[in-house]
Amino acid sequence: MVKIGSLEIADFPVLLAPMEDVSDPPFRYVCKMFGADIMYTEFISSEGLIRDAAKSVKKLDFSDFERPIGIQIFGHDIDSMVKAAAYAESVQPDIIDINYGCPVKKVASKGAGSGIMNNIPKMVAMTEAVVKAVNLPVTVKTRLGYDEDRKDIVEIAERLQDVGIQAITIHGRLRTTRSSVPADWTLIGQVKENQRMKIPVFGNGDVVDGPSAKYFKDTYGVDGLMVARGSYGNPWVFSEIKHYLKTGERLPLPDIHERVRVSRIQLQKSVEWKTERQALMEMRKHWSDYFKGFPNFKPFRIRIMQIEQYAEMLDVLNEIESYYSGYNFADTELDANQDSDLPSACHP
Repeated sequence: MVKIGSLEIADFPVLLAPMEDVSDPPFRYVCKMFGADIMYTEFISSEGLIRDAAKSVKKLDFSDFERPIGIQIFGHDIDSMVKAAAYAESVQPDIIDINYGCPVKKVASKGAGSGIMNNIPKMVAMTEAVVKAVNLPVTVKTRLGYDEDRKDIVEIAERLQDVGIQAITIHGRLRTTRSSVPADWTLIGQVKENQRMKIPVFGNGDVVDGPSAKYFKDTYGVDGLMVARGSYGNPWVFSEIKHYLKTGERLPLPDIHERVRVSRIQLQKSVEWKTERQALMEMRKHWSDYFKGFPNFKPFRIRIMQIEQYAEMLDVLNEIESYYSGYNFADTELDANQDSDLPSACHP
């Protein structure tokens, strides 16, 4: 059983990554339905949180169904991060997570996210201050290093463990590495093999299905895996990974009835959590992933992009289900784990 502090998770947990504009409560809900062991909020600005900015505070929302849940915060100022951590703790999540991985320029250029990897002493000091400020277990998500000349993750992991973090998730790319470049898990394996490391080490990067999960688990010996882009329009990836690790067999791709059922649940949860208009706008990026690879889908996509009424969207989902009913997935190259059309943000 993997433990984060006193929190018992699973023998080999599969985690949903914190992803801006993706891992909101409605999406987390459907991922939990299919077995995500730990989930994290979208990353939250420490400055926005301590100033009660509506967008930042809204990201603190979660339901008990999602537990165990981590709230992820980021920032460049240690005092602000300490205050934000205490604020986040007040809503009683299970974990406080620090984002040291976001490579987006507007974040990293200020010394937040992966930008702080250019200043390891400050990274350690910030982590220690957050750990001391809260009673919940503190975890960290980070990358291999700042750039090709500073692949410092083995040292960083040790030093962050020494100041009290309870688990670390390592994304197998540098701050400067594009997501199109395959993740390099070599250093993740070295962190796990380090005899000084006692906390769980989770790996992240290119985990998209059962076979990839098994490969990374067996090759690098990590304590668990974090899924990011592999979950886009594919919340079933968690059950698929667990089934494959247990049996060595892949589950069949979800058929059109299952895709419509689950996407409808996410839509309903989105409408409940946001305004109807906002939910429909933000769900548009998810429809492309739920139905990616379906032949002749363009006319439906055009209509979806224009819909402004919840009831109308439900009608279109019914049409999609009817149109593709009986569609033979065995005779297609449809792959739920294809690269997403979503724009790159702070996505692992």
